Amino acid sequence: MTIKELLLKCQREKTAVLATNFYNFETLTAVMKAAQIADAPVMLQLTRSSIDYMGIDVAVKMARQAIADYGLQGYIHLDHGGSVELVQRCLDAGFDSVMIDASEKPFEENVETTCKVVEMAKAYGVPVEAELGYVAKLGQEQGGGFTTPGDAKRFVDATGVDSLAVAIGSAHGFYKQPPHLDIPRLAAIHAATPVCLVLHGSSGIPHPMVQEAIANGIVKVNLATEIKDTFMRALKNLLLTTDEIDLRKVFPKAVTPTVDLLVEKYRMTGAKRG
Repeated sequence: MTIKELLLKCQREKTAVLATNFYNFETLTAVMKAAQIADAPVMLQLTRSSIDYMGIDVAVKMARQAIADYGLQGYIHLDHGGSVELVQRCLDAGFDSVMIDASEKPFEENVETTCKVVEMAKAYGVPVEAELGYVAKLGQEQGGGFTTPGDAKRFVDATGVDSLAVAIGSAHGFYKQPPHLDIPRLAAIHAATPVCLVLHGSSGIPHPMVQEAIANGIVKVNLATEIKDTFMRALKNLLLTTDEIDLRKVFPKAVTPTVDLLVEKYRMTGAKRG
């Protein structure tokens, strides 16, 4: 089953794929163990920062080997590809899906850049995700720039993109104020275009709110910040209570609470393998 087929299946079933970023062997292991427990497909996301940190070949080989070792239905996705050049590198490296994020550019420039990537990806048989509207990134202020149903339809019609991350009140990183998703706006976007819709910035959003978004058209839910935060908090606490210098004995203990977090997130989104 391709990623596109999986997302369309979720659309029919009103479930969503949990798309998880990973940063090292331990966070990758946590994702794998949790998905195995939840009997869920895995969508492993890499940003430019993670690619620069691990190296694209190492990261892809780690991900592919983990998928094989755990016997899971799994895919590798470029998250927030900021340039056409990075997308090309990921296509050449064998990614199953790519995202081009030109959302901070004017509408027409976003369309133009996304069209280039959609055309590039056709030769690889790889689906493309784009973003439309203002989903605050780390350090940016929340609010404003929400996606409109009309713009979403125009954008999808003009680009032929396979999935679209929409701005409906979520933000990347932790929230400075309690999050609130504009569900009526989401429902209107879903009615305006049949494209698969994506929720970025799910960390910290109450589970019932995420599930309401899934019921109204979201088929992919991105999770990153809570994974890093859970692992690092556990690791810091361990380091304060041990003199052990063998990281092979210390790091695995920080994986356990990360697995617990992810199992709940997989159950929240509801997608099953197959």
